[in-house]
Amino acid sequence: MIDAKLISVEVEKLFASIEFTGEPAGLYDPLRYMIGIGGKRIRPTLCLTACGLFCDQLPREVYDCAAALEVFHTFTLIHDDIMDRSPLRRGVPTVWKKWNEDTAILSGDVMLIDAYKRIAKAPARCHAEVMDLFSKTAAEVCEGQQYDMEFESRTDVTMQEYEQMIGLKTAVLIACSAKMGALVADASPAACEALYRYGYQLGMAFQVADDYLDAYGDEKVFGKPIGGDIINGKKSWLTIRALQKTDNPEAFLKVFGADATTPEQRQDKISKVKQIYDALDIPNDARAEIRRCSDLAIEAVRDLPCDIAPLRDFSEKLIGRAK
Repeated sequence: MIDAKLISVEVEKLFASIEFTGEPAGLYDPLRYMIGIGGKRIRPTLCLTACGLFCDQLPREVYDCAAALEVFHTFTLIHDDIMDRSPLRRGVPTVWKKWNEDTAILSGDVMLIDAYKRIAKAPARCHAEVMDLFSKTAAEVCEGQQYDMEFESRTDVTMQEYEQMIGLKTAVLIACSAKMGALVADASPAACEALYRYGYQLGMAFQVADDYLDAYGDEKVFGKPIGGDIINGKKSWLTIRALQKTDNPEAFLKVFGADATTPEQRQDKISKVKQIYDALDIPNDARAEIRRCSDLAIEAVRDLPCDIAPLRDFSEKLIGRAK
């Protein structure tokens, strides 16, 4: 088993070594920019953690897989920020704001290609399975993003539909990360599937936590303006839960759909929506859902033939901020 501190060091070394040296600079500068601003590196860390459960030394090939997961995730962020009109990412201007939309689209495309170049270096013994898993996951993430966009113009989104959407948009890539690490470590099919379920449930907990923190987090910690989902009228777990619980959905939707053009309108809208959330006890509901999903994640790996303490620690570190 590989120590979590060592994995953290390895992840830092891995991304310090990633360079996009191509030309023209107008295409590759945004890639260098996005990798340089960092992030939590959740997916590569989980990939290495899962791999380290089954071996005493990390195989060389797992580093390429781990890097591919983060590069792919970064590609989705570049494009998502355009669709969401997000001005900030991790506290700095998003690519489309710093450059322009056309550059962001094209640079994102190159990042996707780079991710596939890296994932193609998976070991021969599991190459086909790794490629299939990665490609299936990549398509599912796009499906989730499409649902997310469609939900913005609907007022009748159910919790079941929302959970399907975040399962595709967020959870499957975290699940893929856990399973990929196990595949490269040559773990049993049962162990690989258990780690996929772990990652999926953890991903669900993470997205609900992200929705919660978008409304109730600290902007300095969260890395982007608080209340973005509310300002943009974007459906979140909190929104869907509020519509489930309120006796007057029309009144809630009127507040939620109010204009937010000026700074004063934005602050007023955030305040009024959060007042409704508070009255309906939505924050406590969200925290309970985060705990439920994280408990299911640990339950999924309880019977693994190894010490699951690293998985418990990873889960706590990932969603503990919103419990």
